[in-house]
Amino acid sequence: MSVSPPLSLGFSPCPNDTFIFYDLVNRARQESDPLFQQPLMEDVETLNQWAFQQRLDVSKLSFHAMAHLLDDYCILSSGAALGRGCGPLLVGGKNSSLASLNGGEVAIPGEFTTAALLFKMFLPQHTRVVEMRFEQILQSVAEGSVDAGVIIHESRFTYQDLGLVCLQDLGEWWEDTSGLPIPLGCIGARRKLGGALLLEIDNQIKASLQWASKHPGLCRDYIKQHAQETDDSVIDQHIDLYVNEFSLELGVEGKAAIQMFFEKGRELGVVPPYNGAIFCSRS
Repeated sequence: MSVSPPLSLGFSPCPNDTFIFYDLVNRARQESDPLFQQPLMEDVETLNQWAFQQRLDVSKLSFHAMAHLLDDYCILSSGAALGRGCGPLLVGGKNSSLASLNGGEVAIPGEFTTAALLFKMFLPQHTRVVEMRFEQILQSVAEGSVDAGVIIHESRFTYQDLGLVCLQDLGEWWEDTSGLPIPLGCIGARRKLGGALLLEIDNQIKASLQWASKHPGLCRDYIKQHAQETDDSVIDQHIDLYVNEFSLELGVEGKAAIQMFFEKGRELGVVPPYNGAIFCSRS
């Protein structure tokens, strides 16, 4: 199935996304009537903001942002970042601790990131936060511009190189308190596209991930072209951590984790209520 004009698509330049979407993007370049335009790659908080503007038909989104966007977007079954041992980390200088944080300034990678909501869940009384792009947080903490930072993506593999320490693994905290994996990001699609097209989009993303899993070496140049960290070991760790069985299909446990995350956000008064279907139908 194809549409005219092709659908707009956005995802982050992080290795898990470029790994998942490589085959889909490569095929789109070769097709005379592709389903998708060439993608726009941006920091996830930029993608979140674009979704509030309804700029993209299909986009990687933080689950926090997704909770605000359910009137216009639904969650696809494939392409998500969700799992165990992969959550954001709250880091500080080598002599810092949670106790010493005591209302200090904490950097977050954007207002509508999952990391921001997770930090709010963990320390609901802490209000001194400053937003910055995720790749700027480590250096800001290391330089002392902020007292601590919530880090995501490749930063979890490199923060110790700057002499920083983990004050709290926020994903581990979520897993311990909820008993469920941590939902980080998803692929959202415009509801107005309709059921048949939404199913085709979901199937194409799933097929792209399956292809990449069989041919990981063929994706490497594309991944490195866009990654913040180009070291092969960091890229491998990133993909191994963030691309898993939930990326292929959310499944019952994945959907339960997402629903609980939304519920906890509503209990805090941070995200609005929503009573409709949150997942794109696969029927």
